Amino acid sequence: MSVLTETDERHLRRAIELAAAARDAGDGPFGSLLVDAEGRVAAEEVNTERTDDDITAHPELKLARWAARHLAAEAAAVATMYTSCQPCGMCATAIERSGLGRVVYALSAEQLATLRPAPAPTPVAYAGPALLAEARVPVEAS
Repeated sequence: MSVLTETDERHLRRAIELAAAARDAGDGPFGSLLVDAEGRVAAEEVNTERTDDDITAHPELKLARWAARHLAAEAAAVATMYTSCQPCGMCATAIERSGLGRVVYALSAEQLATLRPAPAPTPVAYAGPALLAEARVPVEAS
């Protein structure tokens, strides 16, 4: 873990406040904010999985989408996301695709699991690859 600055700690505390607000609203206790290179808060989000009836309504994913829509690649690369918990795999992938340069989180996934055990995942059967000659056409034409 890298050493956090006072600014990092202040923004991380805000992410924890946002997590408490999400919990108080009946959602999962997760909150995040996006800060630009000058230390200004660009956007904030809370978990709204229950209120939006959307399993993807994680604050990290919503901010990654926001960054991809509103920030130039150069600005995203120097922005920092502060979040109350380590991003899940879905959110981590979205963060990488959005081009954000840094994530600072409070709880690790392992720490979260000890505080709030998740149900066992449902096994999914995947089949593929298949139909390569057909599937490659739209990709090659792009």
